[in-house]
Amino acid sequence: MTKSEAEERILKLREIINDYRYHYHVLDESIMSEAAADSLKHELAKLEEEFPELITPDSPTQRVAGKPLDKFKKVTHEKRMISLADVFSEEEVRDWLTRNEKLVPGGKIEELFTDIKMDGLACSLHYKDGMFVQAVTRGDGLVGEDVTMNVRTIENIPIKIDEPGEVEVRGEIIIFKKDFEDIQEHQRAIGEKEFANPRNLAAGSIRQLDPKVAASRPLKFMAYDLVKPNLPTHKEAYEKLRAMKFRTSNEDRVWSSKERKELFSYIKYLDEYRKALPFNTDGMVIKINDRKIYDDLGIVGKTPRAAIAYKFPAEESTTKVRDIVITIGRTGAATPVAIFDPVEVAGSTVRHATLHNADEIARLDIRIGDTVIIYKAGDIIPQVKEVLTTLRPENTKPFDYEEALKEQYPELEFYRPSGEVVYRVKGETSDLILKRAIEYYASKPALNIEGLGEKNVVALVDSGLVSSIADLYRLKVNDVSKLERFAELSAKNLIDAIEKSKTPTLGKFITALGIRHVGAQTATVLANTFGSIDRLKDATEDELLTINDIGKVVAESILAWFADEDNLKLIADLKALGMAPTHTDISKLPLTGQSYIITGTLSSMGREEAEEKLRELGATVTSSVTKTTTALIAGEKPGKGKTDKAEKLGIKTIDESDFLKLIGK
Repeated sequence: MTKSEAEERILKLREIINDYRYHYHVLDESIMSEAAADSLKHELAKLEEEFPELITPDSPTQRVAGKPLDKFKKVTHEKRMISLADVFSEEEVRDWLTRNEKLVPGGKIEELFTDIKMDGLACSLHYKDGMFVQAVTRGDGLVGEDVTMNVRTIENIPIKIDEPGEVEVRGEIIIFKKDFEDIQEHQRAIGEKEFANPRNLAAGSIRQLDPKVAASRPLKFMAYDLVKPNLPTHKEAYEKLRAMKFRTSNEDRVWSSKERKELFSYIKYLDEYRKALPFNTDGMVIKINDRKIYDDLGIVGKTPRAAIAYKFPAEESTTKVRDIVITIGRTGAATPVAIFDPVEVAGSTVRHATLHNADEIARLDIRIGDTVIIYKAGDIIPQVKEVLTTLRPENTKPFDYEEALKEQYPELEFYRPSGEVVYRVKGETSDLILKRAIEYYASKPALNIEGLGEKNVVALVDSGLVSSIADLYRLKVNDVSKLERFAELSAKNLIDAIEKSKTPTLGKFITALGIRHVGAQTATVLANTFGSIDRLKDATEDELLTINDIGKVVAESILAWFADEDNLKLIADLKALGMAPTHTDISKLPLTGQSYIITGTLSSMGREEAEEKLRELGATVTSSVTKTTTALIAGEKPGKGKTDKAEKLGIKTIDESDFLKLIGK
């Protein structure tokens, strides 16, 4: 085949493949069998391989995942990606309308526009002169992350559109219910952990640094807004989106001022009908259809005046409050968390929920032992709706917030700033807490990251390069070398040391997280018991309390740590950045079941290193001699109290040379 013949064939193949893609992924229609389409794609790939100069960015073959990224670049949105204020009743919708009609010329809103609210990852797509050039996540609304490589693998997103100039399309990246069920079935079949819900899986897929992960998942983009060009109404924007071959929910409607009664009837109908939809939804978006009025009304805080999200009643369930623990966040704020008997709500297991603050606890009068009704706000976040006081056990006491703070954090002092509802740690700032967390994360008992001592941690945080532990893995040599304390070589050495820390033992990783009351030995026990951070994250209080040496205080601390959304995000971010803890089956280790204690000074290594060597071989290392101690390891100048107790209990004492033989060194 000549080049001109190949070019003609390639253009025809692209046209028919793109037409197939549009019908299959956007219209849910099939114009040919999947096998036939695959055959055409294969022919196109072979021709482009033979004539690489004919490859263009809009070819269907260019959707394939590229190389893994080091990190996602930050991108500032030209127009803020806003959130919507939630309402939960017809009365609240009417109040919203009344407020807005007082602000618009003529005092009347002629048309409302509605669409189903999809539960996915919000994303903005950018096109230039018809070509897809960038995809950016919502982020904080002002700044998002560039996820172009991952998003271009999504089959129902057009790589090329017939529209000149700059185009910005916003929408949700989702996974359909049926596709999610198929994935869960596959996970069960191969004995792997199931995913929490479609929304988390979609978001997690896009946030993976390796685009091949996104390419392997059945992701779909559902458009809900056209930012550029800015058309007169939301209805026209949707019609334009469909004309450009973007998929929408097809549930959008326009309601005249005379159809308000029908609108509220439709909301009730949609609450039932949504169960038959192919995707998850948590409500309906209601907007003023006229986009000039919409823009003129402006934004209050983070939400536009001219749009709201009507949330459908959430699925509810009842459970018992096992405990109320208080977690200290990265800003020093003390947040109470209710620990429940695990219960299924809206398709996932709920084990805990934030109680927000002391005032909320007092309002609910929630107590340990109470039976409560819980629901998922927006089908996502667990909340306590009501305490069933008629089922309250006798002799329960109101929860004393200040007493609980003293009991759970005896070494800390708390205060409640005037006019605030949140208690905070006195004398602590978010930067100071972050610096301490990173120092501990990099310390010898944890990940032992060389070059990440106190002064370097201060330099990285104060410069703004590091605002979370996960940011350590986003550092670049060029950025670090510009700091006063670093040259190019020392910056490279630090980056290499951080990279090397991505494959610690699971016990070391758990230690590094800095969970209160969880030191190196407890972390090792947790690693050996659960085998993965995901299994530990889902542990119940009963499971934790069955482990030797883990009592109620430690169990509460572990539950509270994993109840904190910031901590869960940290783990997710670390995974996305390549953190992969290793774990060895303890039953295969030579010192499993044995317990040791070290006293005195060892000449061959420090105490922490010696203890770590023993743990790596499966042993337990304790701080006091008991009847279960296998042996006391005595270095120079051993503690007399420990040697005397070992002798009294008949526990053998071994010297440093025997210890070295024991660890095979």
